[in-house]
Amino acid sequence: MWFKNLHIFRFLEPVTISPKELDEQLSEAAFQPCGKMDMESMGWVPPLGRESESLVHHISQCVIFTARKEEKILPASVVREFVNDKVEEIEAQQMRKVRKREKDEIREEVLFDLVPRAFSRSTYLSAYIDIKEGWLLVDTPNQKKAEELTSFLRKTLDSLPVVPLQVQQSPAKVMTQWLVKENECPHDFELADACVLADEDGAVVNCKRQDLLAEEIHGHLEAGKLVTRLAIEWDERLGLVLDNELVIRRLQVLDLIQTQLNETGAETASQRFEADFTIMTKELTALIKKIFEVFGGENETAYASMR
Repeated sequence: MWFKNLHIFRFLEPVTISPKELDEQLSEAAFQPCGKMDMESMGWVPPLGRESESLVHHISQCVIFTARKEEKILPASVVREFVNDKVEEIEAQQMRKVRKREKDEIREEVLFDLVPRAFSRSTYLSAYIDIKEGWLLVDTPNQKKAEELTSFLRKTLDSLPVVPLQVQQSPAKVMTQWLVKENECPHDFELADACVLADEDGAVVNCKRQDLLAEEIHGHLEAGKLVTRLAIEWDERLGLVLDNELVIRRLQVLDLIQTQLNETGAETASQRFEADFTIMTKELTALIKKIFEVFGGENETAYASMR
């Protein structure tokens, strides 16, 4: 159940809610399937799936939960085709032009007929709160999806004082320096083979499977481009792509962590979940603190202005 991506938010106030209280509040917005005429439905489901009925699972000070979103699949082109067919039929039979108001009514009738018969699909999005550190971590690289989950969690809890991470130094400028000078990269970070470079005019260079210290890359940097995404490995433990907004993508475990996972002795699905969550939260805490360190620490002044 390792997270593959991370959107990280900072709580502006101490986290006081307990896992039990969180479970009780999430149960008020537990997932319910789409009704006959609903196009979508969102709610909370057990993070362990069928292994548990609890809407949260916690290890120490970390509490994980999962949202499920069900959406009806009804392409606009399909609706438009049915409406056009109906309009053409009326105009041919009654020898008159169908006006906009009547066309809108026809569209409503088409939707009323098609929505109950439409197929649906579900997507799942997990997140966890680190109560001790005051973080909310969402397993998505997509800002829109991260905001959708935080908005739904805020609606469920009535309050959610979180903001994106703020650091003292520009991540883009710092990561660019790692490529400018070979010894600038922190000793426990190792450059991988991919990055994205961009300049103020919107020019973008996507580099894959390349030596990031090569002259070709230096040429782009000398032309004024900055690193907006960088593939790195941390301490032989985790591989990731870090961007200039401190969003983590393509998170993967490396040999040291994989060995730990293989040695947990977990047999059942719930035991594996427990082992994965325990190791994951420990490693991500250390990684995030290291990220704070290399970018000069968190910007408390920026947080103060957001309160």
